[in-house]
Amino acid sequence: MQASAHDIEFRILGDDMQTVEIMLDPGESVRAEAGTMLFLEDDIQMQTNTGGGVFKGLKRMITGESFFITNFTNRGPGKRKAAFSAPYPGKILHVNPSEFGGSFLCQKDGFLCAAQGIEIEIAFTKRIGAGLFGGEGFILQKLQGDGNAFIHSGGTIIERDLGEGESLRVDTGCLVAFAPSVDYDIKFIGGFRNVLFGGEGLFFAMLKGPGKVFLQTLPFSRLADRIVAASRFGRNKEETRGIGGILGGFISGDRS
Repeated sequence: MQASAHDIEFRILGDDMQTVEIMLDPGESVRAEAGTMLFLEDDIQMQTNTGGGVFKGLKRMITGESFFITNFTNRGPGKRKAAFSAPYPGKILHVNPSEFGGSFLCQKDGFLCAAQGIEIEIAFTKRIGAGLFGGEGFILQKLQGDGNAFIHSGGTIIERDLGEGESLRVDTGCLVAFAPSVDYDIKFIGGFRNVLFGGEGLFFAMLKGPGKVFLQTLPFSRLADRIVAASRFGRNKEETRGIGGILGGFISGDRS
């Protein structure tokens, strides 16, 4: 495949908490989600704007991104490096939408950074059920254009190539990105005991090929739920210990 005019040289560093390091030629730019920059070498200038007007900024907000986007441009005479990292532990996925017909779909707020030729657009799911009950929501992100783009995910990335008519049922939160040729819908799990005791929620994502699918093993929502549950458990233990001490003192005759 012929190299794109918007291809940028890069390398992904790290294992479970990755960062993408991008090498910019003189005059070359990369755009990134606000707050993801790790470091910049000399001569790289930042310019934060709406990336094409108020309407463009509002569209990004709807997809879970910041109203503003930051462009990083190398103004020096030689190559310079810039690095960007995800906001939580996981892997960084590299895609070029031109290899999938010019666009690629990803989870809401999955965009990390991209070459200047990539735009973040709104992608509506085909069925209202996917919007009401799907972990990815009614609105997905569509990365559109020609050039390298980077998506962050939680845990490990699993890549699947679905054949024509091949289907895959996935936990709604574990779907991180997929080709536009893949049909996406939400299905009810079904079964009384499955719903009450399965622990997987009421719905799963139904993916039908052909096309490429990327899954994440640890969605941020699942990680956040565990952290909240652990903190609540710890707080309850402290409260129980405190009440136990008061009762113990009362029983032993200490009324102070």
